[in-house]
Amino acid sequence: MTTSGDRATPADILEADRDPRTPGPEPGRGDDAAGGAPAAVGTRARGRMSRGAGFWLLAGTLVAFMVAASVPSPLYVIYQQRWGFSAATLTAVFAVYALALLVALLTAGGLSDHVGRRPVLVAALLAEAGAMVAFLTADGVGPLLLARAVQGLATGAATGAISAGLVDLQPRSHRVRQLGALVNSVAPTGGLAAGALGAGLFVRYTTAPTTAIFVLLTAGFALLAAAMTLLPEPVAPRPGRGRDALVSLRPRVAVPRPARGAFAAAVPCLVATWAMGGLYLSLGGSLTAGVLHIPDHLVGGLVVTALTAAGAVASLAVRDLPARRVMTGGSLVLAAGTGLTLVALAAASTPVFFAGTVVAGCGFGSAFLGAFRSLAALAGSAERAGMFASVYVVSYLAFSVPAVAAGLAVPSLGLRATATVYGCAVVVLALLTAVPGLVRERAARTA
Repeated sequence: MTTSGDRATPADILEADRDPRTPGPEPGRGDDAAGGAPAAVGTRARGRMSRGAGFWLLAGTLVAFMVAASVPSPLYVIYQQRWGFSAATLTAVFAVYALALLVALLTAGGLSDHVGRRPVLVAALLAEAGAMVAFLTADGVGPLLLARAVQGLATGAATGAISAGLVDLQPRSHRVRQLGALVNSVAPTGGLAAGALGAGLFVRYTTAPTTAIFVLLTAGFALLAAAMTLLPEPVAPRPGRGRDALVSLRPRVAVPRPARGAFAAAVPCLVATWAMGGLYLSLGGSLTAGVLHIPDHLVGGLVVTALTAAGAVASLAVRDLPARRVMTGGSLVLAAGTGLTLVALAAASTPVFFAGTVVAGCGFGSAFLGAFRSLAALAGSAERAGMFASVYVVSYLAFSVPAVAAGLAVPSLGLRATATVYGCAVVVLALLTAVPGLVRERAARTA
């Protein structure tokens, strides 16, 4: 059942496309009812795991990638003290991950639509394990940049395939429709929260935090790569897929024509949410130490955890509401939480800072879920990975570029003033989504 104001969900489309009780495509045809999409593989192949197990394997893999993405955040201050680099270098180390991820999204983001989800994910997981080894052996800024770049490339290659695979393999029950979109929104925020908190605990309670945590992550990604070979393949082979795959590697943003208006409307929301995430993951530890005067590295991890965990909880709380309403309401909450955070920084108040972070996190999670769901329903199965890659291109540009600009501004403006300007920009972007959304809802009620 679709909600008022929303298109048919991906689960609605997939139920018709891949229910084994429905007739298959005519001989010689590889297109589904959506028109031009390759018929998905709906049965369990010999030696493969079930669809349900494959869905949760992909969900766990997405969480693992996000855990690894946020683990370095509480460690940046340690690296900075150990190797003596500036705030600008710190944000560059953070941003090279997001920029490498962007390159991978622009080139390999839709690759799994052509060669299949499984081979792309196995390769990405092995590359991520290699990045963890690079972190483990890093002895300066150069190796740290290299590790972050490889990690970004691996995560970018995997993001489109995982996002599409979660929608491909989500359960067909009416009670869990849109589960793929929900997991796509909750897993990143939940994973970021777990990674930041885990790294903070390693810093507090282990003698070698920059070693032990990366040993565990290396082993984890190697095991996930092995498990991924058993994933049921949702994308059926089709003639010319090798040629199409090479063509897909040309940098591009693939937004289906019917979705372009909705995509443009969602851009301010995507930029506001992920720019706020970028501020916390790059400079959150520095803000707690330099503005709030709390030198404990665990608190730096807790700040990131407060933002992202609140986002995950909020996403779960609003999962059944109409997507556009969630995006509008989430943007309003993000603006309010960011404003409260700015008040806390001006007053150097730690309790108010954490309260503002939690409120902003609720807006972060719910606004992104609303934007993601509103767009997920507009892409067919052959366009899904490319569409989601485009969403993440915008998101990770917002995640990285403003953070680098902030790092460059800190020496001249100071940490507090830089964060204030940054936060004001987030508030404006969030309101650019919220105000038109409220106007549309009021017009609809009047009509």
